[in-house]
This record gives sequence, structure tokens and C-alpha cells, in this order.
Amino acid sequence: MRFKRILLKLSGESLMGEKGYGIDVNRLNDYARQIKEIHDLGVQISIVIGGGNIFRGLSGAGQGFDRVKGDQMGMCATVINSLALSSALGMVGCKSRVLTAIRMEPIGEFYTKWKAIEAMENGEVVICSAGTGSPYFTTDTGSSLRGIEIEADVMLKGTRVDGVYTADPEKDPTATKFNDITYSEVLSRGLKVMDLTAICMCQDNNLPIYVFNMDIVGNLKKVIEGENIGTLVHK
Repeated sequence: MRFKRILLKLSGESLMGEKGYGIDVNRLNDYARQIKEIHDLGVQISIVIGGGNIFRGLSGAGQGFDRVKGDQMGMCATVINSLALSSALGMVGCKSRVLTAIRMEPIGEFYTKWKAIEAMENGEVVICSAGTGSPYFTTDTGSSLRGIEIEADVMLKGTRVDGVYTADPEKDPTATKFNDITYSEVLSRGLKVMDLTAICMCQDNNLPIYVFNMDIVGNLKKVIEGENIGTLVHK
């Protein structure tokens, strides 16, 4: 097995599936089954999920929302997605625990590193919601922070593309894929893997990032078993 403890970053937008807004139950259930599949292999799993399928603070600020309140709305959106994922995991027989970066018991328990690690070691999937709990930070940065805190072997960034390319493959047909790339090269080329703060945090703390297509069922297990289906970002 390639990784023992992972931080899985899921895209809120991907949860929309074909719907264009909100949560596509079929996509949600696909994710839950894939997560259970690797959990059954003995992988310790912590998850951060975005909220862009419901509300994105930065785009809200562009429409006249106060940035801090907009980001707080985005944090609440991640909690909704986290509860949905937790429910879907329960339906497939996989225990999970929702932790929140902002106090909101009984919806979720207040996050601490030790609580997250203890839950993973007890066989629960940990879902870390509400980002960092502070405005001006994305869920990408929240993922980097949580991945570093829980001492994950890797951050698995599940997206709708199968890795990191020289340009956006959805817009540029000549874009070519990297099998692996350094943090420095990602930064110098201005590649949109994650936001700058998240990349720099991973670089400073030597947390590798593996970018892969989560929307193809079975890919998560392939990554865990060592198949090279994405791009590794490393030192």
C-alpha cells in the first residue's frame, strides 16, 4: 500500500455532478463507496471538502457581499457538504466523524489535531469542515493545514482532471501532463494546482500533493495501490 494516512481534498463543484448546483446524490454515493473501499484496506482517512457547489466567498465578494461574511457563508457551505458525505458514508457502513473549525455543536465536534488523529486510529473517517475557521483562506489552504497537522503521508487532491498539465487541458488541446513536478516549478510556471498559500505551506512542510481524477470510479483505490494515474507534486 502506497500511503498509510491521507488527507483527501474533494471539490465542492464536483459534488454538483450534472446538476449545476447543490449535491448530486449519485456523485456523492460514488465518492462514499470509493472512500469505503480504501478505508477497508486499512488507510487512515481525513477529508476536506470545498463548498463551491453551494456558495463561494470570493465570488460573493465580487457581487457585493462583505468578504468576511461571504467567506463565513462559504465555510457553512463546506459543513453542509461534510454532513452529506458523512451521511453517505454511514449508508455504506463506514463510520465517520465531522469536525468543524468553528464551534457548532451538535452539528459537529470542534476540531483539534489530537481528536482527528484519535478518531482515525479508531477506524473512523474524519471530515474536517469550515475551512481554517478564518476568512481569506481557501479550502485548499485548509487542506494543506489539516494535512500537515494530522501528519498525513500525502494530500490527495481529487479533481475532474487526471493530473497537472502545462496549461488547462479543458481549454488548451496542446496541454501536456506531468507525471511529477516540484512545488517550485508549479509556482514558477503559475500552474493552477492549488492557491499559492496552500502550495507554499505544503512546500515548507514537505507534504506531497497527488492530483488525480476523482470522478472516475475506482481511481482512488488505484492511487492508494500505487498506480500512476495522476501527478505527484513534491520537493
